[in-house]
Amino acid sequence: MPPKKRNSGTAQSKELKPSAESTSTDKKESPELSVKKHRDKDAEFVTLCKKLHVTDLVCDRAWTLWKTVQDSMEEIVDSQKRLWGACLYVSATDMDVACFTLTQVLKAVSLNVRQFLALVRKLDVNLDTISTKVNSALTRLEKKYDVTLALYQRFEKTCKKIFALVSDGKERETIRSCWTMFLLAKGRALQMEDDLVISFQLLLCTLELCIKRCPPDLLQPLYKSAVSKVQSPATRTSRRNQSKAKARPPEPEVDLQLLKTLCNENECNAEEVKNVYQTSFSAFLDSLDLSRSPDFPQVHDLNQQYEEHYLKSRDFDGRLFFDGDETLLAPQVEMSQVERTPKKNLSDEDAVLIPPQTPIRAAMTSIQQLRGDLTSSGDQPSTNLATYFKNCTVDPTQDVLKRLETLGQTFSQRFGQAVGPHCVGLGRQRFTLGVKLYYKVMEAMLKSEEKRLSVQNFSKLLNDSTFHTSLLACALEVVMATYGESSFKAGGYNHGGGDATETNVCFPWILDVVNLAAFDFYKVIESFIKADPTLSKDIVKHLETCENLIMERIAWRTGSPLFELLKQEHEGGAAEQVETASFSQPLQHNHTAADLYLSPMRPGHRVLPPESSATATSQASSQPPTQPTGQTPRLPKSNSLSLFYKKLYRLAYMRLKMLCSYLLSSHPELEPIIWTLFQHTLQHEHELMRDRHLDQLMMSAMYAICKVKSVDLRFKTIVTAYKNMPNTNQETFKHVLITEDHFDSIIVFYNQVFMQKLKTNILQYASTRPPTLSPIPQIPRSPYKFPNSPLRVPGSNNVYISPLKSPRMSPGIMTPRSRMLVSIGESFGPSNRFQKINQMVNSSDRAFKRSLDLGSTPKPLKRLRFDVDGQDEADGSKSGGDSTLIQKLAEMSSTRSRMQEQKMKEDAESRKE
Repeated sequence: MPPKKRNSGTAQSKELKPSAESTSTDKKESPELSVKKHRDKDAEFVTLCKKLHVTDLVCDRAWTLWKTVQDSMEEIVDSQKRLWGACLYVSATDMDVACFTLTQVLKAVSLNVRQFLALVRKLDVNLDTISTKVNSALTRLEKKYDVTLALYQRFEKTCKKIFALVSDGKERETIRSCWTMFLLAKGRALQMEDDLVISFQLLLCTLELCIKRCPPDLLQPLYKSAVSKVQSPATRTSRRNQSKAKARPPEPEVDLQLLKTLCNENECNAEEVKNVYQTSFSAFLDSLDLSRSPDFPQVHDLNQQYEEHYLKSRDFDGRLFFDGDETLLAPQVEMSQVERTPKKNLSDEDAVLIPPQTPIRAAMTSIQQLRGDLTSSGDQPSTNLATYFKNCTVDPTQDVLKRLETLGQTFSQRFGQAVGPHCVGLGRQRFTLGVKLYYKVMEAMLKSEEKRLSVQNFSKLLNDSTFHTSLLACALEVVMATYGESSFKAGGYNHGGGDATETNVCFPWILDVVNLAAFDFYKVIESFIKADPTLSKDIVKHLETCENLIMERIAWRTGSPLFELLKQEHEGGAAEQVETASFSQPLQHNHTAADLYLSPMRPGHRVLPPESSATATSQASSQPPTQPTGQTPRLPKSNSLSLFYKKLYRLAYMRLKMLCSYLLSSHPELEPIIWTLFQHTLQHEHELMRDRHLDQLMMSAMYAICKVKSVDLRFKTIVTAYKNMPNTNQETFKHVLITEDHFDSIIVFYNQVFMQKLKTNILQYASTRPPTLSPIPQIPRSPYKFPNSPLRVPGSNNVYISPLKSPRMSPGIMTPRSRMLVSIGESFGPSNRFQKINQMVNSSDRAFKRSLDLGSTPKPLKRLRFDVDGQDEADGSKSGGDSTLIQKLAEMSSTRSRMQEQKMKEDAESRKE
């Protein structure tokens, strides 16, 4: 088929057709659809295929898919034509045949992006319709669409502040050219077009170029004055007369004053944008021969080059955002929903105007906060940290600096390879921020250890290469997550395979870059969070997600040190990894990163006293504490392994409990039985986890118990419910290791591996003497206290404190549910309010507490929750109302009384002696 003639007009022209160069089909078949071959198919379907220029093979495969969907769906609510379009998209993507673009199929079936993506996902009726390849393509498209939509909305808003309206509408043509140039720059400069921050910085670079090259009469005063500061009137006159442009002297690469103005107006760091300009954007201008040209880029040329990029990418035509095209229609969101800020009856002076939280504003705010928190931190060790280094028996300073130099080069190069060919410099900027955070957190950790242990010589810890690499990797992950480059919100976690690894810098990418085992990285996460109270709640959640990913899959890969520890435990005859009796206890421990890195073998369940320096000093004694007389000696066990398993059990049970709530609400008696089999598998058959996922064992255990208990629950039902759980991926049940290098579905895994290994154990649950049930782990809301969350005042169940981080924020806005709010340093009001606080703290009468609401009518509590050290003790049962709370208070009072009586009794006996 001869190449279709390209339409090089503006974006509002008729839909483009793919050129021959962008169509890769099987050489053995003709790319032209043969209508005669498809007489067995619906005529309208064939017409749609012809309109989209699909090949015979794609047509056949799509029709087969359609018949499968038609047979499987109980009711087809969408029109056939739309479902045909979805089937054609899935087939073409699976076969990697570039027949049409996303925009072309959207226009053919009259759907917008979001509607189409939702429709394609609905095709996965048998859970094997949508391959992981197609699912990855959908995820990438969705994220790219969300990013481009956010960028266009900000672009549109910014242009209203930059360009003045003129009678002939010339400013609109300029704005259109600017948007098209940006789309082309983003496509050329970035391999990761869904990188919001770098894309936004490129947008500012494009605006800077367009502003200084457009006629001054199209500019608003702010930007007209910004340009005039660096350019003479003669130069501005030459803009109006293109024929005299050649006489104009070469302009500098970047107008710093103008760029700063743009950055200030958009809350963006000017130094970072300047770096993007001088690397990625300048290279893009060079490719178009526009670096030194005084002319405004020609619309025709930009459109032609962007069209080629769009046809090659096969997704949506970004130019259509400018025309408000229905295929790129954005969902209308109410402003009240966007703000999500609770409002109170505030006085005029207390009222704070909070702008809507758009994706770009959220990203810029996070970056500003990170850079602000690191303002006082340098990229060299501080005086205090240098002192800690010098106090070591072996000074680690040179090793630290050499390690940073080596890893800095590696990180920057790998960042450039993944993000874009000219982004190595940006990688260096990210690394520098990471180093500042690394030093800051290390110093905080050492101060905490010094206070805990009363020692200053941390030679053993500070000369541990794994500790330093883990701490640095965690700091870099925080930076990457802050810039949005490592995000799980759009399925960012890379499960491996395909080309995704080349452009996906989401966790665990950083572990591969610094050559660090996931199990070693896990050891530092909790200590890192505790050492830096300035981390935002989103970042804490991100690190918690990283920890969960490690526990559920990454730490179980072949070659992980986790297996060596497990081997040592079993060969040495040590006690079980985690005594099941401890399941019901809160997830509390006094282990720091130093404990987990330096002393893999410690006495089980024993915390070293503060006077011992064994956790961090080179003078540590290797002798274990003596056993009390009459107590059976116990072999030492690994603190890091014990804590890992304790957290693993809680994660495993939490996910099982959620799945049971979806599927077995009518059989609550099965949950503890399934958990017992699940826990037994993790503890005694941990080899089943090698190169597999925690949820694969969970689903298999559920199916096995339901089978022996004669409860009708099919695997299809299990995985359908599993897909609705948070942080899940279809690859977990579609791509399971069966034997070495052989993968198949979860059903095959159950039949050929899980059932074969555990058949005897599973059948015991059908006997009259089933195994003893495993204790249920206590499930905290989160193993971490979020730094920004209210903390309970020790000794009280009713008073909480939280830091007022931002002076802009009114305390009333920050804590909308507070019964009584005190902001230190501000007027508190009548003195009797202090008396009421004292009465509230000391009283157990709930009715009296509710009377302290300062005159307002109290709202009924939706549920009762008792917070102990930031952990939720609610067991999920229904609330008993007032009686439950009174009973709880009574129990606490009774316990306190018994403790006081015991203390008095011990004191009396002590005096007698």
